[in-house]
Amino acid sequence: MEGAALSGRLSWRTATVAGVINETPRVKSLVLERPDWPGHLAGQHVDVRLTSEDGYQAERSYSIASAPEDEMLMLTVERLEEGEVSPYLFDGLRAGDLLEFRGPIGGYFVWTESLGGPLLLIAGGSGIVPLRAMLRHRVVTRSAVPARLLYSARSMSEVIYKEELTQFAAREGITVALTLTRQWPDGWSGYRRRIDPELLREIAWSPSERPLAYICGPTAFVETAANTLVQLGHEPERIRTERFGPTG
Repeated sequence: MEGAALSGRLSWRTATVAGVINETPRVKSLVLERPDWPGHLAGQHVDVRLTSEDGYQAERSYSIASAPEDEMLMLTVERLEEGEVSPYLFDGLRAGDLLEFRGPIGGYFVWTESLGGPLLLIAGGSGIVPLRAMLRHRVVTRSAVPARLLYSARSMSEVIYKEELTQFAAREGITVALTLTRQWPDGWSGYRRRIDPELLREIAWSPSERPLAYICGPTAFVETAANTLVQLGHEPERIRTERFGPTG
């Protein structure tokens, strides 16, 4: 039975686009109707496949942005100029279109309420996507696990899920900190730098509290954040990472 379940997750299926949400000038979320969806864990991803008229196929992996409990499946896509898949997903898809995908995939970079915490989430750019699913899962399950999110973006206009992050921050037990690295709005009093040891000392729990850390973003960002946590005394086995590498 386990083999059959795995085969089902890795079989290609078709979803209908129920809606498209503009998140930032370069990021959109695709809301998908999910008949026969087997369910997923917060932090998992899917593979998306496009097929051209001449039969050429291209595949890319996208983190699932929705919580396991959400009615619709959501994927959030950043448009990459050199990408084979993201420009079509960003520019071409409309409500009612079909999208071919398979999953869910991944069992390491996931969080469930049973894993406990405290929960430390560190995101760079579109690395916020799977961490958003984790926070939504925490909210829906009414978990008492304390959570802290540190999110690095180049400017306020590139902060994904801006309104929802504000809602998260208003909830008891969740702290959200933004650091902007290139541009700042007038009157901005928040952090204005890349993630560094001082920032992590301020935001993260102390190593003695043994937080469970999830770090997602570009490779260099993830490696810097993870290495810095270890240098500050955090346990490597309590740090989980997911990297976004170049396409192609």
